[in-house]
This record gives sequence, C-alpha cells and structure tokens, in this order.
Amino acid sequence: MDDLLQINDLHVGFETRAGRVEAVRGVSFRVRQGTCVAVVGESGSGKSVCAQAVMGILPRNASITGGEILFRDPRTETITDLAALDPRSEHYRSIRGGRISVIFQEPMTSLSPLHTVGDQIGEALRLHEGISGEAVKARCIDILKLVRFPDPDRAYRTYPFELSGGLRQRAMIAMALVCGPALLIADEPSTALDVTVQAQILGLIKDLQKELGMAVMMITHDMGVVANVADEVVVVYHGEVMESGMVGEIFAKPEHPYLQALLRAVPKFEYGDDERLIPLREIKPHTGHLLKPRPLAKMTDTDKPILEVRNLAKSFTIRSEGMGSGGKNAVRITAVDHVSFDVARGECLAIVGESGCGKTTVSKMIMRAMDADSGEIIYRDQGEEINLSTLGDTEMIPYRKKIQYIFQDPFGSLNPRMTVFDILSEPLSIHNVGDDTYRQEMVIELMNLVGLDPRYLNRYPHSFSGGQRQRIGIARVLALQPELVICDEPVSALDVSVQAQVLNLLKDLRSVLGLTYLFISHDLAVVNYIADRIAVMCRGRLVELAPRKLLFKSPQHPYTRALLDSVPFPDPSHPLDFEAVRDSTMTHPDNWPAPYDVRDAADASLIDIGGGHFVRAHGRQDKRTVA
Repeated sequence: MDDLLQINDLHVGFETRAGRVEAVRGVSFRVRQGTCVAVVGESGSGKSVCAQAVMGILPRNASITGGEILFRDPRTETITDLAALDPRSEHYRSIRGGRISVIFQEPMTSLSPLHTVGDQIGEALRLHEGISGEAVKARCIDILKLVRFPDPDRAYRTYPFELSGGLRQRAMIAMALVCGPALLIADEPSTALDVTVQAQILGLIKDLQKELGMAVMMITHDMGVVANVADEVVVVYHGEVMESGMVGEIFAKPEHPYLQALLRAVPKFEYGDDERLIPLREIKPHTGHLLKPRPLAKMTDTDKPILEVRNLAKSFTIRSEGMGSGGKNAVRITAVDHVSFDVARGECLAIVGESGCGKTTVSKMIMRAMDADSGEIIYRDQGEEINLSTLGDTEMIPYRKKIQYIFQDPFGSLNPRMTVFDILSEPLSIHNVGDDTYRQEMVIELMNLVGLDPRYLNRYPHSFSGGQRQRIGIARVLALQPELVICDEPVSALDVSVQAQVLNLLKDLRSVLGLTYLFISHDLAVVNYIADRIAVMCRGRLVELAPRKLLFKSPQHPYTRALLDSVPFPDPSHPLDFEAVRDSTMTHPDNWPAPYDVRDAADASLIDIGGGHFVRAHGRQDKRTVA
C-alpha cells in the first residue's frame, strides 16, 4: 500500500434514545504521504466523526460498525487496521499522538488553563518518547521556534490564557508536531481566527508539511481554505461521499449538485448590488399584521443619522503580575481610542478588524452594557436627539426596545432551560408589551418571519441546528420591533450554506422591516455582501471609512490592504500569497509608512479623500478632516 491512510467503506453509528443513528455510511478515501486532503461538508455531515474514528476518540455512545482504517507507518512500513484495534490499547496509544496527531477547532478548550504551554507540549514527549528534564525543555523550545513563536523561551513558561487566539493555535500545532507525526488531522483549525491570523496559520501548516514531509487531513467547511491548502478534496454529505478529486478539478468542474450548491453559497467579492447568495435551503420571511414595515418616508429626520458616535474612548486596567501583586504592576490598556462615525437610517455600516481592535467594545458601549470613559453616543428618536452615554439605567429602558443585539454564539445566548416560546415572549413580558393573546400571536409571526415552523415553539434550543438557533436569536431581537440592530459576528460560527441562509434573511428583514444595521465582522467577503459602508478598526482606532465598493476597489490604509491580502479566495487560480502574509508587518502600527504613521491622539483625524472615503493619516491643510 502506497497510501499513508486508507479509509474503506467506513460505518460509524451512535446509540441514542430514539435508536441507532448512522453518522458515517460507507465513506472511503485516501491520504497519500506528504499531501493535504480536505474533507468538506456542513455540520452534521460526518466529517469530524471520520477524524475521531481515525484518532480512536469517538464518544462512548458511538462505535465503528464496519469498514477499515488502514494506517501505514513510514518508519516501520507496518500496516495497522485502526478500526479493528482497541482504542484503549497500548498499541493505539503509541500511534495516537506519536504517529497521528490532531489540532482541534478551539484551542482554548483543548489546552489546560492550569498548566504552562511547555508542560503541555512536554507531556507528549514524556508519554511517547520517555525523555525528561532538560531534554524535554530543549525539544519544546525547538518546536516553539519551528511554529514561529516570537519568544519561545517565554512561551515555554506562559499559560494559554496569556496568549492570543493565533498564538494558542500555534501552541496546539507545536503540541501536535513535537513527536514528529506522519499524519496531522486539522479539524477546522482556522474557523475561530481572524482573517490575518487564519492566513498565517494556514501558511504555517503548509510550510511545516513541506519541511517535515507529513500528510495533512484538513476538516473544514471553508471553500477558501480548501482552495489554498488542499491537494485533494473529499465532499461529504449526510455521512456519504458525494464527490472527490484533485482540488483544481473540483473547483473548475464540480459534478455533484451538492458541491455545486456549496460553491454557490460562498460569498464572493464580485457580487453585484442585486445579486444574492444561493443557500442550499432558502428562507422566505413572512410578515403578519403585527410586524409592520417602517417606511423611511414617514420618518421625521431621514436626512440625519440615526446614530452618531463622537470621540468614544475606553480603557481597562489589567494586572501584569497576577492577582497576588496587589495592583502594584497594573497596566492601563486603551481598547477604544477616540472613535467617531455615523450610521444613516436604513443603511448597514460594517465595522471590521482583527480580534482585540475594539469593535465589540464599541458595540457594547452603544448598548450601554459598558460605560465609555469619554465621548458621546447620540441616538435620534423621531427628531429628538438623545445622548445615550448620559442616561441612567432606568432612563435607558425605553431605548433598549429600539436598539437590539444579535450575538455571535447562537447557543450561548439562548437559555437552555427555556422553550422557544418562552425565549421569544420574554422581551415582550419584560417591557410589558401586549397581553397574552398578543404575545402568542407575535411569537408565531416571529417564527414565520425567520422561516421556522411554529410547531417547534415547545422545543428547547439544544434540539435545533446552529443556523436554526441563530434564527431564533434573530427572532428574539425583532420581538420588540427595534430600529437599530447591532450584529456582532452573527454568521462566523455557521457553515457556509447556513451562513448564506442567515445573510439573505438579514438582508430581507432590513428591507421588509426598515431596519438599520451596525454589522461587526472580521470576514471581509461577508461584509462585502451585506454592508453599504465599511469602517476599519485597528488597535482601538478607526483607520479607514468608505463606501463598500470604494474601499474594495481602492483601499488606502496599509492595514486595510493587509486585511484584503489575507482573504482566502475560493478559487485555486487566485492563491493567497503566504509569503506576504506570513509576518503581517502591516497589521502593526509601528510598521506603517508615512503619512499613515499616526502615533498619538493629537493627530487622531480622518482625512476626506473624496466620495465619502476617509483615511487616518497626517493631515494636510487642503483636505477636510473630521475628528
């Protein structure tokens, strides 16, 4: 056998209260030595179950009921059928972690918060190679250098919570590679990461694959990732392989209708204003007589922004030496540094940037879930200007009905002990809107509006898929008929097909109900599809603000260009320049060239370069500036 891994007619089933569920039904594919095979599909397609079966880490209620998982160890040329091997046996443990390793989707939940990075990487060496002491430390520091930690010696002593998301993922990669595995399974390794960090991690995996000569089995639903890292593609749906082949052929000539539908659902930069994403399952919103559209013609102040943010600032104090320092080494961190922007009534303004840039902090201050250190938040309510930043908790209550928030995590934002009916009627009860009859009718209208069957009202959140849970969250937001909706990464946790479904729904709701959106995201392809204008944030400051078309056609700020250069296109003929994004020097203000090297708040101005396009740079007297 020339292949490193061969999966032949694999069947995996789960024992549930309702009976046996076949999650994987006759899946077959191969992974050749030194290549990258991407296993693609929606949530629930069985792709992660295949990876768990290979690693021998299936849940207790799951079992392999048929097929082979043949692994050839290049060191010994022995072939082992992992499907027939006891996952608890000594032989399997020597393969798992030593010859086959895995990187999980969320590094923070996979790393122990109680042990240093060095201890956790060294544990694999102690278990599989029996070495200890200084030899372990030396190997750990070497592998941390290999995955390009900026300070490997310091990283060896740090805890996972002290690292950024990108560095935590690098620590996971180091742990997976320290024993020199022949096969690396990467289960959605970049889904939770920013676009720049994602590009760095993908580039790192490609480099390490070449350097170490290992094979990679990539589990993903992101077609952009597939196009940029894979040699072969296996498309899985409902536990069965729909199509497989070389990456160039798969994208150039997709044969199966499911694969064609997946590719149509991917947001692309060349979409026109009237074009729509084509999800696998379309949602058509239906309004009743209670949920009425809000025509702009009837507004008294349509010529003025519904929201004005002026010089908003927020900083936090962190203890650099832990809780026992008594605050002596406290450091003041500026999260938002004099940010200003307007949101016109009926438009969608997107705020984009990496994690930690301050975009979510801005949204929380607008919602008054967090108080600003300084600045103003002006909300226009039928001609009356209200400074939300000066209102007390009681005074804010009427405006909480008018400004609502869609959260990133649809499961974490829904109470698991409440039925859907209770979840949707709770806002109405809190604000004393209507009687029981009205609330029941409104809840049914809301379900129809987001394309869910009202017969599901007595179910609990855990019985819905991720996309359905997000639609429940959207329905709850719309219960109070708000004017302004803040969407905080509302589709980042969703599959590409479900993402298309929710994005189309948000677009439709905006036109049907006359909503205004403040859309927060790090996915520029998503933003390009839904936004009218885009504000780019970096290190707490607004660095560029422009209409969508103008920003993508002519980005001015080096940080904006770095973000755009890091986007993986779902097209093998348009590959990422991994060499350019490897270090991402332009994502750090110290590397910005003149005139963009603005250092302090005294120079904090956005220069108007025409057409509603503003960029942060050193001002010139012949250009109009706004604070």
